[in-house]
Amino acid sequence: MWPSPEEIGEKPLVWVNGKLLPKNQAMVSVYDHGLLYGDGVFEGIRVYQGKIFKCQQHIDRLFHCAEQIALKIPITKEEMEAIQRECIEVNGIKEGYIRLVVTRGFGTLGLDPRRCPVPGIICIADQISLYKPEFYETGMRVVLAKRPKTPIACLDPRVKSLNYLNNILAKVEAIEQGCDEAIMLNTEGYVTECTGDNIFIIKKGKVYTPPIDDGMLNGITRRFVLDTLCPQLGIEAVESSLRIEEVLKADEVFLTGTAAEVIAVNHIDDTRIGKGGEGPTTKKIRKLFREIVSGPNVPED
Repeated sequence: MWPSPEEIGEKPLVWVNGKLLPKNQAMVSVYDHGLLYGDGVFEGIRVYQGKIFKCQQHIDRLFHCAEQIALKIPITKEEMEAIQRECIEVNGIKEGYIRLVVTRGFGTLGLDPRRCPVPGIICIADQISLYKPEFYETGMRVVLAKRPKTPIACLDPRVKSLNYLNNILAKVEAIEQGCDEAIMLNTEGYVTECTGDNIFIIKKGKVYTPPIDDGMLNGITRRFVLDTLCPQLGIEAVESSLRIEEVLKADEVFLTGTAAEVIAVNHIDDTRIGKGGEGPTTKKIRKLFREIVSGPNVPED
């Protein structure tokens, strides 16, 4: 039975290990290995018009990432979807954001995952806003991080794990330089992604984005741009390894992500990109994205 509105006040309910709890009571044990060691996986998912955008792709990725770190999720994909729908319904969310988290679970102070018999499951349905609204019209400045991306051989960035310190430290570099995002290179000097967003460039009307094998997350919005938006607009889009020099000389640069959606880059460090605002191709892609998620057929598969 869900708590009454009087019991929870204005606070959203959060699913924590089988219970719906008010935000200020939604807690995990200090012995949870997700907290102690960043041992777990997560997904960030958008809700548009009460529908879960690309729900199946997000769930498939969550289970795949868990498998990559030898973490067996103790419920089915169907049950995971039902938890999300319960959370958005009880919180009355029509436009919002879901954070799914699966941790190794309660264990000991040692690393041994065998000491964590039951994985933890958390589902948060709330709101998110990463960037200033005006940036979606003017574009935003990003910087080039000095810190490289963790190599695939060490910790595959394609696994969306709770260990995000590499990204956070690059984010700190951006913040210290007065902006919100940083481009990260791999140890071979190729562009991978930003701290929380995938990156695209446009040159002579053609869209390019780094391949995931260069060491980056295979973003759900990234794939939506490649598989749906660009084909519908008749724009050629390819995956191609990129050097930062190519990015700096691009006609347009934009970022994609579940929380960010589609947003233009107007400067990288002190280098102006194109004419310094949202370019015409980026604008078409962003406009079509908004039309789809605001229309009657929000894709959930």
